[in-house]
Amino acid sequence: MKPRNTEWLIWIPRVLAILFAVFISMFALDVFQDEKNLGQMISDLFIHLIPTFIILIILILFWKKEWMIGIVFVLLSLFYGYMARDFLPWILAISGPLFVTGVLYLAVWFYRNRHHT
Repeated sequence: MKPRNTEWLIWIPRVLAILFAVFISMFALDVFQDEKNLGQMISDLFIHLIPTFIILIILILFWKKEWMIGIVFVLLSLFYGYMARDFLPWILAISGPLFVTGVLYLAVWFYRNRHHT
């Protein structure tokens, strides 16, 4: 029996991570609602985009190391969940997708190591 081509599996967590970065970037758009000068808006925008930069840096640095991204994403989700423990909707909206993406990275890593040795 010919083995199935499962290379598309590696793209599921990667696409979810990129979509998550886009999702959390949308929260930075609130800097344009206030009446501030351009310098203050740019400064506030940069500060609001720091979580997006962190996610993108993790993706770039560890693109081929699914297990590392998985562990970091799970730890980041647990850290954010702890920090926002009084705000359940925030935990579900931010930590939930990050945790699921991290678990998917770990599952892909486990699957690839198990079936490609």
